[in-house]
Amino acid sequence: MLALAEAHAAELGRDAAQLPFPDASFDSVVCALSLCSIPDPTRAIAEMHRVLVPGGQLLLLDHIGSTWPPLYGAQWLVEQLTRRLAGEYQPRRQLPLVQAAGLVVEESERLKAGTIERLRAAKPAGGERLVIPMIHGMT
Repeated sequence: MLALAEAHAAELGRDAAQLPFPDASFDSVVCALSLCSIPDPTRAIAEMHRVLVPGGQLLLLDHIGSTWPPLYGAQWLVEQLTRRLAGEYQPRRQLPLVQAAGLVVEESERLKAGTIERLRAAKPAGGERLVIPMIHGMT
């Protein structure tokens, strides 16, 4: 199914890192259980920022690495297969990427033993992009 979806997206010229919409097109962007399978989540979140109007909201729900070390270890092991077979990166954490894109996190909640994160973030009303240095190795 993933191969079919990738082929169809390529035919349509669609890519999460190149949304076919003008700047400041949407009041809200919703992304649910998708960033864990997007090859370049940094670019995808930058696109979400771009298409949001100033003051617009990003609603994000995704798989992340558990806060409980034994479960995180199991996720890491499973990811060794899912990354190769389905392109899925479960332990990836989206919060620092959202912040680095210049969105202001207004609400963040971790669920299911810390394996799911729900975020609500806003594009600053002035539309400015904050520059926050990324810390490598951060999860």
